[in-house]
Amino acid sequence: MGFFRQQEERMAVRLLTWQYQRLKIVVPSQDELETRAVALVDEAHRIGRQRGHNVLSIMKELVGDLRKK
Repeated sequence: MGFFRQQEERMAVRLLTWQYQRLKIVVPSQDELETRAVALVDEAHRIGRQRGHNVLSIMKELVGDLRKK
C-alpha cells in the first residue's frame, strides 16, 4: 500500500471518529473503524474518477452522509 493511500485511510479514521463523537454515537472498535475507512477511501476514489473531484472533499461528503442515515 502506498504512502498516500495510508494517509488517506488514517485521515478517514479520524473523520469517522470525529463524526461519531459529534453525533454522540458509540465509536466502533479500531478494527471496525479501519475497515470502514478503507471502504470510505475506496468509494471516494471511485467517485473521484467519475466526477473528477478531490478525494478529501468526497470523503468529507461521505462522512457527512452518516448523519443522514
